[in-house]
Amino acid sequence: MKSLYSAFFDLDGTLTDPKPGITRCIQYALERLGFPVPAEDDLIWCIGPPLHASMKKFVGTDELAHRAVELYRERFRDVGLYENEVYAGIEETLAKVAAGGRRLFVATSKPKVYADRIVEHFGLGRHFEYIFGSELDGTRTDKADLLAYGITEAKLDPAWAIMIGDRSHDVVGARKNGMKAIGVLYGYGSLAELMDAGADYLCAAHPDVIPHCAVSRSLR
Repeated sequence: MKSLYSAFFDLDGTLTDPKPGITRCIQYALERLGFPVPAEDDLIWCIGPPLHASMKKFVGTDELAHRAVELYRERFRDVGLYENEVYAGIEETLAKVAAGGRRLFVATSKPKVYADRIVEHFGLGRHFEYIFGSELDGTRTDKADLLAYGITEAKLDPAWAIMIGDRSHDVVGARKNGMKAIGVLYGYGSLAELMDAGADYLCAAHPDVIPHCAVSRSLR
């Protein structure tokens, strides 16, 4: 028997609640471009998926979506990044998952340059060996590509790794890489979304992930 020895955590909706920052930056970008501006609660579906794809649904073309992302980042890099809150008790959960020498990583579609700042701002960096994020040009915004990159860079066997996230993209990305996936229900994905994506486990609260990260399975 061998224990799962590494865990990848999504950032938005899993480690922190980024709703105010993300939704207000989307509102800012749409307003600047002259598009209708939805209420914050009508934008929560945008928390988690790659930003360019979400913006394209509002503005219609790749060119306008690219400009919308630029405007989003104009506000996000100095203001929206900090309109965010760590989920209560998450550090205790991370410490327990890491117990026994498990390796912890962040895997987020958010650009690494922002993810690094958020993780350090909230004092979470000491729990993680490395933060894997996308590039500003859109490289590795797809969670499957991001996890493949992380597995290679960290020299991991995906059969002994697990992905923890709140959206279908996290689950699908894990499964495409031969990893187990935990879907957390306290974030922004629905139960149906996570079940349909094929999550191996579903957790209502973040402490519930701890025993699943210690699951053992026979070597094949």
